[in-house]
Amino acid sequence: MKTWKKAGLTALAGSLVATSAFAGAVTVSGTANLTYTGNTGAQDTGSAAAADLGVDGNRWGLNQSLSFAGSGEMDNGWTVSVSQTLANGGSTGIGMTLDMGDAGSLNYESDTGARGIGKIKDMMPTADEDVGNGLDVNGTTTGGGLSGTVAAGTTGFHYSKAMDMVEIGVGYAPKGGSTSGGGGVSGPGGTASATSAFVKIDPMDGLEIGFGVGEYTASAGGDAGLTDDVDTAYVTYVYGPVTFGYQVSNTDTNDSTTSTADDEQTKWGVLYAVNDEMSISYQSIENDDDTTSVDEEATGVSMSYTVGSMTFKAHRNKGTNLGNAATKESEHTEIGVTFAF
Repeated sequence: MKTWKKAGLTALAGSLVATSAFAGAVTVSGTANLTYTGNTGAQDTGSAAAADLGVDGNRWGLNQSLSFAGSGEMDNGWTVSVSQTLANGGSTGIGMTLDMGDAGSLNYESDTGARGIGKIKDMMPTADEDVGNGLDVNGTTTGGGLSGTVAAGTTGFHYSKAMDMVEIGVGYAPKGGSTSGGGGVSGPGGTASATSAFVKIDPMDGLEIGFGVGEYTASAGGDAGLTDDVDTAYVTYVYGPVTFGYQVSNTDTNDSTTSTADDEQTKWGVLYAVNDEMSISYQSIENDDDTTSVDEEATGVSMSYTVGSMTFKAHRNKGTNLGNAATKESEHTEIGVTFAF
């Protein structure tokens, strides 16, 4: 990591009035991730353009990112910080945070930051990626995602405050949270804004309990003003080198033009820290769609091993009845090494 410090300007010239000094810092950090990936099931079934070739493609991949962060202190002691991440040459995260001390902090993200309940949508322990990583529902895209995961938008405001053993968070994603630059608007966006909140409690050493509720609309074109009601609850417990987790999430769909399905997602996970450098984990997830008799299921194992600034990771995920359809299966295996600098 490299750091540049910017000293405050106290006077522009002898004829100008001296101003209050200020100080700020900008940090730059980065990662490079080289992976080897194999997919089977829906991702390897072939496409209309090349039915005998599948859609697996080149198994080797490389991602790299640079993260910039800057901060400064105001006269009243509050801190303002900004951040931006560039992944593979494109911007993937732009945010601004106002830390108000005992009054909490307020953050705005214009790209990829989870808002409100989205910050606790998956609290299961893992050594690498989550159980849904890379699984493909429809066979035409890389990773269609699992059903039933709660959402609350990625662009908008998030307020948080920690008080002893309690933390609260409130999120607001305007009109579906479409990205917009300063001084501009994002076009049609969603038909309604997303609002949500959560509470985390640490009643004893190693034990954490959380609960969140909200309402969310994913895209335009649905029933005007209607949103999906979402909620989730989880518990995690750390006992020595072992971490256990269990979580239940519900989505009550009100937008009949998109879907009439209500989902109940249940997942659990366990992580074992072999030592300070190596961890292994297992996750399982099931989604019950009340419009079908088939439950979506997925399991995954993962491991990580860190040596200095280099981390070796691997995971293997397998899903059946994806999208709550009996004919859809997918497997995803990924081995990679990440360098941090």
